[in-house]
Amino acid sequence: MLSSVKGDILNNKLILLFVFDKMEVPLTQDTIEEMCCSANDWLSFMDCKPTLSQLLDAGLIYKLNNTQKPLYAITHNGRVCLADFFTTIPSSIREKISQFVKRNKNKYRKKQEYVADYFMNNDGTYTVYLKIVEAAGVQFELKFVVPSRQMAKDIYSKWPNKAESAYAIIYDNLID
Repeated sequence: MLSSVKGDILNNKLILLFVFDKMEVPLTQDTIEEMCCSANDWLSFMDCKPTLSQLLDAGLIYKLNNTQKPLYAITHNGRVCLADFFTTIPSSIREKISQFVKRNKNKYRKKQEYVADYFMNNDGTYTVYLKIVEAAGVQFELKFVVPSRQMAKDIYSKWPNKAESAYAIIYDNLID
């Protein structure tokens, strides 16, 4: 029984490392839980957070604290470990992860890289925060005030699809 538990713990760690490797971008804990526990059954919800902490403690992943929610990414040692024990992950799970990432990579990447938030000000207006976050940190940040909650919600919901073009327009206008 104990060896089975140790095997499950090892598999959980390798599955998370494999997900990080396939995604190729830092991920929030919420995204990891959504991908691994809610959208798929690669890990149980109860195992996900402790496994993430164990990988962090072992230096196989690292945490970026430069955003509202910390981002996690695989380290060089994590990639070496994954390469050494890659075949320990059942091929059926590797295939499921690979297919899922292939179909959903852009969706999750946008979710991680294009961050938006808004809140109501004392005067009834709303402040909207828009960011483009990369592994090295915040690449672009925009904050502005809008007159209504509906306008703030509209901007919030459009940001993931408009971030790239909005950044390009502003960049081009300032660089000229």
